This record gives sequence, C-alpha cells and structure tokens, in this order.
Amino acid sequence: MSEMEEGIIRLATALDKQDMIKFTRAFVSDIRVGRESVNRELLPWLDQIDTGWTGVLCLGMGGSAAGGDFLSVLCDESGAVPVRCHRGYDLPNWWTPDWLIIATSYSGNTEETLEACQFAIEHGATIIVISSGGELSGMCELSDSVHLISCPSGQPPRSAFGHIFSRQLAFLVEIGILQTEITEQALERLQVAVEDNDIITYPEGDVASLALNLMQNPIAILGPNELMPAVNRFKNQLNENSARFARIGAIPEMNHNEAVAWGGVGDDQDPEAAEQALLFLSWEGMHPRVRQRMDWFVSNCPTELAWKIHGDGETLLESLLHLCIMTDWLSIALALLHGKDPSAIEPIISLKEYLAQMNQ
Repeated sequence: MSEMEEGIIRLATALDKQDMIKFTRAFVSDIRVGRESVNRELLPWLDQIDTGWTGVLCLGMGGSAAGGDFLSVLCDESGAVPVRCHRGYDLPNWWTPDWLIIATSYSGNTEETLEACQFAIEHGATIIVISSGGELSGMCELSDSVHLISCPSGQPPRSAFGHIFSRQLAFLVEIGILQTEITEQALERLQVAVEDNDIITYPEGDVASLALNLMQNPIAILGPNELMPAVNRFKNQLNENSARFARIGAIPEMNHNEAVAWGGVGDDQDPEAAEQALLFLSWEGMHPRVRQRMDWFVSNCPTELAWKIHGDGETLLESLLHLCIMTDWLSIALALLHGKDPSAIEPIISLKEYLAQMNQ
C-alpha cells in the first residue's frame, strides 16, 4: 500500500467520527427507499391536494433547502408549474394560498422554517412537511392543511440529501407537477459512481488526487444555469465538510461580468486570478453555445489549475445526482487532507447556542 493510500485511510479512521463516509456510500439506497415512501396507499391525503396549484414554494435552510433548487430547475425543464425556493423567516409578499408549500427541515427544528410555516398556516396555506421529527412534524397534528412525509433521522442534514430530495421529487411526480422519475437503471449507474469515487476504496483515485491539488489555492466553481443547484450544493459541501470558501458563477451570466476579473486576454485581471483552482461542472445536455463559452474560458483563463467535472447521465436529473456524488466525495477527501472531521460544524452550533440564549 502506498503512502497516499495509507494516509487517506488513516485520516478517515481518525477524523470521520460521525460516519460521513458511511452516509455518502448510502446515497443511492437512500434515494431508492425515499422514492418508494411516497404513494397514495401510504399517504391517502395525496388525493386532497393533487390538482389546481399555481406553483410550488419550497421553504428550508442549509442542507434541507438544497432539494428545492433541484426541483426548480427540473420544473423549468419539464414541469407543469414553477417551483420557487425561499430561505428565511418569512414568505414572499406575492405568495397566495394557491401556491402549495413544501417545508423541509431534516431536524424539524429549523427556526426560520418554523416561523415561515406558522405565518403560512395563519394565511391559509397547504403545507407538505419533509422532516424526521421536531416541531415542524408536530405542526401536522395541529392543522388539517399540513401533511407529513417523514424521513429517517440520525445524520447531518447535508448527508441526508438522498432521503430528502427523493421524497420531494416523488411527491411532485405523484401529484402530476413533474414527470421526471428516476429509473432503476439510472440508480444502478449512480451506485456505480458512488463505488467508483469512494476515496477509501480508491485512495489514489481521481477524487483524492484532485483534492490534493485543491489544498493550497482558492476554489472557484462554474457551471451552466441548469447545473447551478449542484454547483451551489458543492460550494456548501466545501464550506461545511471541508471548511473551505468557494466562489461560484453561472455560464453564460458570468461571461458578462466576472470574465473581466478572470482576465487571460489583455492586461487586466484580478491579482489572484492566476492562483485560483477552477472547477467546471458540465453535462451532455448543455446548450451548444454554453459549451463553446466554456471551451473558450478553459482556453483563455489565466490559471493552470483547471479541471472539468462531468455529470454522466441520460437526463438532467441523473446528471445532477451524478455530480452530487462526485463532489460529495471530493469535499470529504479535502476535509480529511486538511485534518478536519467532515461532520464538524462548530461555528454553526455556537451560533445556534447564542441565539437560544437570546430567547431566554
């Protein structure tokens, strides 16, 4: 066994105290179980709410909010109504009760989501709760207009994305807003991706090697509009799992502003442009002109540290999930190389404790 292989395995044994690696390995099985948890036999209340919605408003914070972004781009591609995401204590002023609400809090105790839901209930909302328990789940017992789709508990919310998103997706498919189901064949391909990118099985593989190259440089992530949910989730995984900043940008929009700071053509560029580690997220379904814009940027950006992470898949949904798998493993590898437990989030815990004291 090489020194690098021994190093990654030793770091994982010493640092991964809350089993982030185990949860990452379970991603596809979580999706499969979640997909099968939403049907009219198990949830007869679905018959009450499956028609007539103007749109869907997704409430949530952090890892519990990510699924809403994915639903939004999928509905932009092929949905019957728009899906909008809202992160905060309130509701948008334009919201009306003909917009169905999906409120997601893995713990069930996210204060922003609880306050927004209380306001929504008082103003006639129909709410679908995705949660493992807590106060949010309890709201379902107090109001006939609030319905629960439960998740298994016991892990960090960001690692429960498979549990959460599969239920959100299956719900929108069940009520006819989306037709985009994930097939068993796609799940089998995604399981291969989970295994092929496993940093313990392959401690000298592409993921661990890329993580080594990201250790000393600022990180920037670019991708097309339809992949921005995966881009943003990757940024958040780097923030929480790896304790690293990451800059993100959307193509083509960043071509109209941020491209000047990157430079590479002419004399002007940000002083740190050449020091950036630049990651492009891509998939086969990109608009041809977006692909050309990305190719130009690869050719002209000033940094020599640039990589493309390609989301394999026959659909946008599969490609997005494939990117989640690869970037989750990458964020964990980077955490271990930095000597960090990928589950540790002390500043977030400290902030919650401070806010709790303010309520006393």
